[in-house]
Amino acid sequence: MFHDCLIMAGGSGTRLWPASNSRKPKQFLSAAADGGGSFFSVAVERALALIGGDDGRVIIIAGQSHLPRVIESCENLSGAEKKHLVLIPEPEAKNTAAAIACALALNGGGGRNMLVLTSDHIIQPLETFKANAAAAADFAARDRLVVFGIPPTRPETGYGYIESGEELAPGVFAVTAFREKPDLASAKKFAASRHFYWNSGMFAFSGEFMTGCFRRLAADVFGPFGELKAPDASAWTCTKGLRVLSAWEGLAAAYRQTKSISFDYAIAEKCGGTVMVRADFDWIDVGNWEEYAKLLSGANGGGAAVYRAGPEADSCFVDSDIPVALAGTGDLIVVIRSGKDGSPPVALITRKGETQRVREIVEQIKQAGKTELL
Repeated sequence: MFHDCLIMAGGSGTRLWPASNSRKPKQFLSAAADGGGSFFSVAVERALALIGGDDGRVIIIAGQSHLPRVIESCENLSGAEKKHLVLIPEPEAKNTAAAIACALALNGGGGRNMLVLTSDHIIQPLETFKANAAAAADFAARDRLVVFGIPPTRPETGYGYIESGEELAPGVFAVTAFREKPDLASAKKFAASRHFYWNSGMFAFSGEFMTGCFRRLAADVFGPFGELKAPDASAWTCTKGLRVLSAWEGLAAAYRQTKSISFDYAIAEKCGGTVMVRADFDWIDVGNWEEYAKLLSGANGGGAAVYRAGPEADSCFVDSDIPVALAGTGDLIVVIRSGKDGSPPVALITRKGETQRVREIVEQIKQAGKTELL
């Protein structure tokens, strides 16, 4: 279906702080109540199902400091699956446009189509997603940028929106405009309309077409990557059966010189002729603690014992790596990290319905210069 699937596995995931932090971002947290696979490992399985042919690749771009977690998450894959994986450690974080430009440079800019996936979303069922991805591949082959739009289920101010126009094929629409994260009044209007969709952050395109878009619209992003020579055999190392691009000459300089900007701002909102595939699959961003608590179905994500006194306490969610006792209090989310792993100890206590304000706490911590807590 696709020659390459790119998984962008950077970011610190501060919306689920403190369980998610710079050392263990959201994508490496458990995606299920049974403590099974992480968001990232599920994304890798999804990507493997969407590549075709012996030369199909899953390109994983993550921060250098997260490489051990990436390898740990992939080490139990079969040898046949590992042959399709390519790991690229980013020398520094420069947002999503740089990650996609890096993947295009790896391919030399043409001849292959690509599906760009997030590493921290829940998407199911897989067969439905594959059907939508097949529609995206068809339009990507026609030199179109393809985005995936999620039908909104509520007014949401935390997501960007896609405004759809003419239906070009069943479930595929011309994109009229991209809308930034709206205020609540606008979000209510968007949710009530049949023409507005959440922007999922997933894209499909042909390499040659997208390289041209970068050169035309974001030369300050792509320029340093366009000068890279294809990595030779000496650039690769093998760790636990996984190919790691560990010495690509010029990569660190390219990241140093490129502009930090999202792919949406640099390319998607400007390239024109973009089409949207309406998602028939279920999609969950898990963008705050209340959503994550629902996903874990009442389990204690941290694994430690929780003691409750009084019926009110049953309405509390706890994610802690030390025992917690709750008495006579309800509708709380309690997240505690004791520092057992060498990180600073920290605790978050918030009422349900207020978890979006975690972003305010994170910003206060930054302003106080206590970034080690993040």
